[in-house]
Order: sequence, then structure tokens, then C-alpha cells
Amino acid sequence: MALAINNPRPPLLHIASDRGEGPTVVLLHGVASSSVTFQNVLPLIEGAHRAITIDLLGFGESPIPPNAEYTLAEHVLAVSETIDSLKLRTPFALVGHSMGALIAARYAARNPKRVNKLVLVSPPIYLSPDELSDTRDRRALDFRLKAYQYIRANQKFTLRNAQIVERLLSIPKAMDIKERTWEPFVKSLQHAIESQTTLSDLAAVRCPIEIVLGSLDEFQSEGVTKIVSRMSGVTVHRVRGSDHLIGKRLARVVAVAIDSAPAKAE
Repeated sequence: MALAINNPRPPLLHIASDRGEGPTVVLLHGVASSSVTFQNVLPLIEGAHRAITIDLLGFGESPIPPNAEYTLAEHVLAVSETIDSLKLRTPFALVGHSMGALIAARYAARNPKRVNKLVLVSPPIYLSPDELSDTRDRRALDFRLKAYQYIRANQKFTLRNAQIVERLLSIPKAMDIKERTWEPFVKSLQHAIESQTTLSDLAAVRCPIEIVLGSLDEFQSEGVTKIVSRMSGVTVHRVRGSDHLIGKRLARVVAVAIDSAPAKAE
């Protein structure tokens, strides 16, 4: 008789902050970053909410498992295990930035009774370029995906330029691309962003969905955003002059989106 192999439990992630009182909001940062992503959002919501930020698998102060492939499924399992450990008694709002938005969408689709509002900030939602009808949209998305492949294949180039970009960012320590986090970064990029099912995840989400995008977001696919904006239960907010990061202007819209009460998703 074959012996059963026990799958190891997903690792608990680092709770970077848990403060404030009121309805709970759980916030997930993006790839190559940490919960510092939300430093402009927290002061706007913690007066009326219990705000919990979680460092994703492989980033911030969370574990870097040696055998992890950093698939979307692995990220979601680790987030789910960590949220379960908090023993939250009521449904909560779930906020995700960048890759964290993709993780949040999958979690909300799989846990409809736990999430009562989904807020996706700068989500890099992609399809295969061939699935887009507009030629310009196809070319733009194809270029972006090829750029990701180049970044993954050229470690020295990426690490060197990451240090330069980090010094220019308006949010200190917003990037976490170093030797220590290289494997989580490239595997998350390949297995959770370049390869994703976010559109079908969003179609399965039952709660209201708020999407906040900067007009200068360099990682947005305009063609896919057009599709998402037509989905039932989705409200898209475009913030002029904002890029991919959550600066103060984008943060204000995120805070409003968390508290807004749109028509209930069908």
C-alpha cells in the first residue's frame, strides 16, 4: 500500500502592521516590494478601520522557502493561511496593489463569504496579446511581456537599474529587488503575473470590485482594462498624473474606494 505524502502547510507571512479599530481592511503589496507600499494609505483609513498589512511570500520580512515556485496558487495559499491565523470574525475589505491585486482577486473568488469589498490598485491584468482586437493594444502588451522576459533573463542589468530607480522613487524603500529576493521576484513575475487567470477570477468574485489606476501607470494594459471596465460589479477610477506606485493622490482615491458603497455585484 502506498504511503500518503502529507503536503506541508503554507508558511505564515509577516504581519507588517495591524492597527486601528473598525471594519477590517487587509492590504497586500505587489511584486518586488513590501507593505511600505501602503504608507500613504494607512493614515487615511486607520481612524475608521482595523488596517492589516501583510508582506507577501518571499518579500519584506516574510519567509523565502527554498523550494517555492511563487505561483499565484502558492501566494494565495500563504495569504489564506495567514488570514486564517488572524481569526477574523466578520467579512473584510481586501486591497491589493500590483501583483497583490492578482492575489487578492483569486482569494476573493475562492472565499466569497470572507471578502465584502475588493479594491485593486494598479493591477497588471493581462491576456495573451492575440486575444486583443486592437492592433495598438496587442503591440503594447506584447512589448510589455517581452520586457518582463528580458528583466528575468538579465539579473545584473535588472539589479543595477533597480538600485537607480529606487533612488528616484517618491516612496523610500518601495522596491525590494536584491540578491536575497531575486528568486521570489523572477518566479513571481513569471508564474503569477506573466501567467495569470485574473479575468476569470474577477468574473467569479461576488462582492463589489473597485479598481484604481493612475493615468501614467506604465504596467497597465489599456486593452485589457477596457474589457475589465465592462464587467458586472466593477467600478474603475482613473487618477490623473499618478503612476504605478501609490503616491498621495492615488492613496486618497484608494481610501475613498475602500469606503464607497457601489451597487452590489450580481
